[in-house]
Amino acid sequence: MVNKHIPMNNGNNSQNGLKRELKTNQLSMIAMGCAIGTGLFLGSGLAISTAGPGVLLSYGVGAIIVLLLMGCLSEMTVAHPTTGAFGTIAEKYVSPLAGYLVKYSYWVANVLAVGVEISAIAVYMKYWFPHVPGMVWIVLFAAVLIYVNATSVNAFGTFEYWFSMIKISAIVGFILLGSYILFGGTHQSNLGPENLVNDRGFLPFGWWGVWVATFISLFSFLGTELIAVTAGEAKDPDVAVPKALKATVFRLSTFYILTIGIMLMIVPWKSAGVEESPFVKVMDLLNIPGASGIMNFIILTAALSSMNSQLYASTRMMFSLSKGNDAPAFLGKLNKKGVPLRALAVSTLGIFLAALVSAVLPGSSYAFMMGISMFGAIFTWFMVFVSHLFFRRKWEKSGGRKLPVKMVGFPYLTIIGAILLLSLMITTWFTDFKIMLQFGIPWLLFLTVTYYIFKKRASTQNSNRKQRIS
Repeated sequence: MVNKHIPMNNGNNSQNGLKRELKTNQLSMIAMGCAIGTGLFLGSGLAISTAGPGVLLSYGVGAIIVLLLMGCLSEMTVAHPTTGAFGTIAEKYVSPLAGYLVKYSYWVANVLAVGVEISAIAVYMKYWFPHVPGMVWIVLFAAVLIYVNATSVNAFGTFEYWFSMIKISAIVGFILLGSYILFGGTHQSNLGPENLVNDRGFLPFGWWGVWVATFISLFSFLGTELIAVTAGEAKDPDVAVPKALKATVFRLSTFYILTIGIMLMIVPWKSAGVEESPFVKVMDLLNIPGASGIMNFIILTAALSSMNSQLYASTRMMFSLSKGNDAPAFLGKLNKKGVPLRALAVSTLGIFLAALVSAVLPGSSYAFMMGISMFGAIFTWFMVFVSHLFFRRKWEKSGGRKLPVKMVGFPYLTIIGAILLLSLMITTWFTDFKIMLQFGIPWLLFLTVTYYIFKKRASTQNSNRKQRIS
């Protein structure tokens, strides 16, 4: 039953000792830092090769889906600024099973994504140190980022803020340089808007290509939802969270569409792919001295930033699972600085898994881990829309306080967002991303079985305890 007067701003006590130290600018940078990773610098090549110049429409549709998602998330997060975020909301308003599935799916998505990024970091470092084993860099950078996350939430926020600043500055610089080359710095006949239609038109793979690339584009937006996870440690979440969510979506949409549009006008779309970053190809084409090294450093920073954010997100979600009695109680313990150190330790499993997969599948470890990590994130997004439908109706029925932030077009836009995401998930079965559902469906079945096993065990323990007392 929903509390008739649900508090709009949960204090420190409700967060079980976590510190409220993150500011609005840090929230935005954390989300952008998590989103602007290999998905843009490398994954955009895959999206371009799937849809051609029509990928601009794909990113536009992806941005609309994310904007709808952020509208729903903003409303619910302001009402419940908790570290469990959408998992806690799904548990409260949909069902305990729904919350369990969301929390563990989001946790495993971030744990696997940490492994993906650390694998990429080992590859990037070979540019400068080709003879040093990749395992050295995995251990070194993992140790640094684990230390940062273990120090304090403010240290994490500061670290992520500056990492994100480097990436965003690089993207802005790329946009300015590309614009200068296209519209003022050169008169090469093979550069310009003509490249958008020169080879088989704007939609060389038709609308199907645009639709499939929309799914790929969503990978570039993954991480924006992290603001909801950080809400439990944000100063003035009623103001900071919705402001950060809106700013993040609009900034990312602008960056992605402008950057890819400029890229397509400089490099023919057929040259795009995943064997090399399209950004590096642009720099090579423009013959900029030292461009490869500079871009490799930026991509390295992107991977470190994403890994840092994902490690934070997975740690907080495991902490929430522990506090909700869905994970061992010892994982909910905090150190003197208010950091869930044991939950952090468990959430580093992705690093060890990445090393193992890299040894077993050296040629395809990155793609394999990327595929299985995406299910948890996309499933979580879908459940945000579902949770919002339950949340709004139960909130209004309970006579709760007036919501300071409300999703426009309810329930129609919420339903449209859910249908679009579900359709994209089903679409993957007919593409090279089938691995996502091949992993995801058994994963949900496994979680459902474990939920009922643990629930039955807990019920038996409570009954035995009551019998002993009586």
